[in-house]
Amino acid sequence: MKRVSLVLVMALLFSSLAFAQPALAKFKIGVLAPAVTHGWVAAVAYHAENRLKELGDEVEYNIQTSNNAEEMTAQLDDLMTWGADAIVAFPQWTGMEVPIQRAVDSGIIVVNFDIVIDVDGVYRVTGDNYDMGVQGAYYIVEKVGPEATVVMLEVPTSGSVSELRKAGFLDTIKEIAPNLTVYTYATKFTVEDGLKDMADILMKHPKIDAVYSMDDETSKGALQAIWEAGRTDVKVITGGGGMQDYFLMMPEHEDIWIQSALYSPAMVKDAVDVALKVLKGEEVEQVKVIPTTIVDRTNYKDFLDAGAPY
Repeated sequence: MKRVSLVLVMALLFSSLAFAQPALAKFKIGVLAPAVTHGWVAAVAYHAENRLKELGDEVEYNIQTSNNAEEMTAQLDDLMTWGADAIVAFPQWTGMEVPIQRAVDSGIIVVNFDIVIDVDGVYRVTGDNYDMGVQGAYYIVEKVGPEATVVMLEVPTSGSVSELRKAGFLDTIKEIAPNLTVYTYATKFTVEDGLKDMADILMKHPKIDAVYSMDDETSKGALQAIWEAGRTDVKVITGGGGMQDYFLMMPEHEDIWIQSALYSPAMVKDAVDVALKVLKGEEVEQVKVIPTTIVDRTNYKDFLDAGAPY
């Protein structure tokens, strides 16, 4: 009887010790993103939170959204006070170099998403703007041939984004279709500007085989202008980004190839994963460039997300 009691006591003791063990500490990951309710930028916070939720018990997260550099700086300080082990920063606002460098110097892992900032010691995750132009050139030449007439819609106000996409397109055209005729016009990354500017362009050119557009929203507006003008000569329009409404247009209009070079806000999931891998001590490249994926009516279903804000 005493032996049974001793066994029971020992079992209870080990059981209580097991329950007394503290829970494994979670990695604390913060996210800094602009406070935007629609479009590509808004979808960054959406996809970041989705990925952090998927990680479950591995992480504790804190997402902060801001309207300017001053607010983002204050939120960065809040994340440091919160005890963030890593921060995924999408520095849409200029002037974030000094505060982010301060976070790095304090020992916090910082993953710079998309927009390049001049800070030592950060990891970076981005898409390949130059390759988007390369893939756009190949796509257009494949569809309309090497001697077609193409309108290129660039966006000088977007800085390196437009410059790289333009360079990738023109460099590739020189190699694979030197006889292609390219007319270049400036616009903006909005549906409204795509519509207005494309309407003017159509009046200037009675024959256009393809449109090299760098953005899905611009392309959506340009398509509206093409249809309102009753034009059937345009056989291809490219885009870029990953806009759900634009994807849904692809299968509805078989008289024109509607394409998007995927530069998806969902890439921020990779930034979250990079942060977690570094925290776990895994080997990670300092810069991760997400390869370009082409979306058109042949594969658009693979990229639909009914809950996405963009």
